[in-house]
Amino acid sequence: MNRGLSILVALFATTTLFAQAPYPSRVDLRFDHWYDYTEMTQALHDLVQEYPELLTIESIGQSVGGRELWLITLNSPASGNDREKTAMFIDGNIHGNEIQAAETVLYSIWYLCKSYGVIDRITELIDERSFYFLPIANPDGREVWFHEPATPHFLRGGIRPVDNDHDGVSDEDGPDDLDGDGHITSMWIQDELGRYEIDEDDPRFFTRVDADDPPGGWSRLGEEGFDNDDDGRVNEDGIGGYDPNRNWPADWQPEWIQYGATDYPFSLPETRAIGEFLLDHPNVAACQSYHNAGGMILQGPSASYMSYPRADMNVHTAIANKGGEMLPFYEPMVAYKDLYTVHGGEDGFTYETLGIVSFTNELWTDKRMYGNGEDPSRDERTQFRDLLQFEDVFVPYHEVIHPTYGKIMVGGTKKYSSRVTPPWMLEEGCHRNFAFTMYHADEMPLLEWGALDVKNIGKNLWKVTIEVANDKLIPSRTGMASKHHIGSPDVLFCTTSDNNAVATSGTVRSIQQTAKLDAIDSENPARILVNKGIGSKSSTLFQFIIDGSGDVSLTYKAEKGGTISRVIELKEQFEPKTIEHKRAIPNPAL
Repeated sequence: MNRGLSILVALFATTTLFAQAPYPSRVDLRFDHWYDYTEMTQALHDLVQEYPELLTIESIGQSVGGRELWLITLNSPASGNDREKTAMFIDGNIHGNEIQAAETVLYSIWYLCKSYGVIDRITELIDERSFYFLPIANPDGREVWFHEPATPHFLRGGIRPVDNDHDGVSDEDGPDDLDGDGHITSMWIQDELGRYEIDEDDPRFFTRVDADDPPGGWSRLGEEGFDNDDDGRVNEDGIGGYDPNRNWPADWQPEWIQYGATDYPFSLPETRAIGEFLLDHPNVAACQSYHNAGGMILQGPSASYMSYPRADMNVHTAIANKGGEMLPFYEPMVAYKDLYTVHGGEDGFTYETLGIVSFTNELWTDKRMYGNGEDPSRDERTQFRDLLQFEDVFVPYHEVIHPTYGKIMVGGTKKYSSRVTPPWMLEEGCHRNFAFTMYHADEMPLLEWGALDVKNIGKNLWKVTIEVANDKLIPSRTGMASKHHIGSPDVLFCTTSDNNAVATSGTVRSIQQTAKLDAIDSENPARILVNKGIGSKSSTLFQFIIDGSGDVSLTYKAEKGGTISRVIELKEQFEPKTIEHKRAIPNPAL
């Protein structure tokens, strides 16, 4: 069984119950519970304290509100420094209301730690790779959602003041909790021309009357709120008013094109901190961002005029399609084609600017309600909320006196009613998304030496042909990085001694004697730049013509694929390599 398939089987086959019971953790965390910022901070520090052999924690910056952006590094130092390994960056909750994203990241840290030394494939994965986790990319928005009256959709952004209504004052007219129950619900008023009526079968709902029917007698006024600034409008200038996931320097567009983009890319301290961290960690080869609703595995491009190299698209599609098998009712999607256009998005930045294979997962889908892959009808949704959630997501309609409208009705669904995974369904969603992310991590480039052929072609003149192979889906250098010269190209070094020297070098297509050397044009033939890297599940043959005797040392360095080295004795020899995928030199024994 190949390694990518083995980790898929090991994690995908693990049920929610099985995830916890056999492998105890040193830290008791619950995944039927939402952690606010303070609780999440404590949970992260508890994990670091109990797993010091794997975890470190640091703040990579502060939010607009002064909250720390806590980042966890997960690495086994016994197998190398985290910066010397191929790494994955995983974040969540860049939108404040998308809370289960943070729990999914927390679950990932927790599960990896308790499985290290217990589950062989996870142990091997941690030994080979390093991971960077940022559970809460928008702590201010999360805190508003938890501790202030909110809706399923608010607060999406952060708390930096924005003058949304352009009256010279910021954030002065947001939603108001009219009845003080801690929820922002809907306001309804009796209106003889209103097109809604109270549902006679279920008075918790208003139903729109048909166009040919008489008026229903009710109109919706919007969400709870007053006209706090006396401009004739309600709730038009609440907290914030921007989108942190439109603030990245990749196809960024100004506000009149992309709502929420703010003044310029990285103008928000949260996005700047993440961007600077990634720029400082060029070993990151994979990124995963967790959002909260839709059941999607999103990849770029995010705009129709953007073009991605075909080879990179094939890699993204292969990983996303596997995710579609692991995550019931999720759909792999190309953002602009299957959803909508996004300018200045995070995964656009990580892939288009840094050459990192990146995905955004939208975690909850209503298709999970009945497990049948179908979007529930209104009646089915109501039954789910009644019988499985015990009506906990409703505020019954009741009268309130409004200073402008007089007697109105207030009520409806709470902030937990949609978008957020029901707590008792949370852990399975965390585990399946974690398993998909580990599959993605396991497909990061992993370079190996392949076949070796050393031939004497004259007195003290040697032809050394060496294969560098990558059995993983993700190349050591993406096509985007190669095309736009992002980061550093791969390099193969041949270190000689006083007894030998490299005369020329390059690549060849085969080891046949007639194979032509595609020599590099360089004053230093002992150093071969490999701009395209080692491709997806493939290999490259390199050749050095060496004059002399003794040993030479070969070192292949890839910014996102790690470093491998070996010493070669200048003598007649041939070493085939057992392979799993097509390589430049096939093994004649297969």
